[in-house]
Amino acid sequence: MRRFALILAIWPGFLAADEFRQLTGDEILTALTGQKLVYTNGAWQTFDDTMLTQYFSGRPSAGHWAVRDDQYCSLWPPSDLWACYTVQQSGDTIRFVGEGGDLTDGTYEN
Repeated sequence: MRRFALILAIWPGFLAADEFRQLTGDEILTALTGQKLVYTNGAWQTFDDTMLTQYFSGRPSAGHWAVRDDQYCSLWPPSDLWACYTVQQSGDTIRFVGEGGDLTDGTYEN
C-alpha cells in the first residue's frame, strides 16, 4: 500500500515535467529575444532584439519576427506573408504550434 501511495504522490510531478504551457505575447518576447534554438532536425534559429531572425539548415535564411495577439509571427522574404504560431514552453523546450496543428520543437542552445 505504501508503494501505491508513493506512486500517487510522485505521479503529478512526472506529468507536470512533460506539460507544455502556452505563452503570452510578453512571455514569447522574453523566451525568444536574444536566444538560439536548436531543432530536432539539426537546424537552428536565432531571434535578435532587432526583430530579425536567422535560420540555418544547410544554408542560411534571414527573416523578420514579431509577436502579434499572443503569437509568434515570422516573415521570410521574398514572401510578404506573415505566418503566425502559438508558442508553448516546457523547461528548455519551445514549441511552435501552427494553425493546422503542426508542431515544431526547439531547445535552447547552452
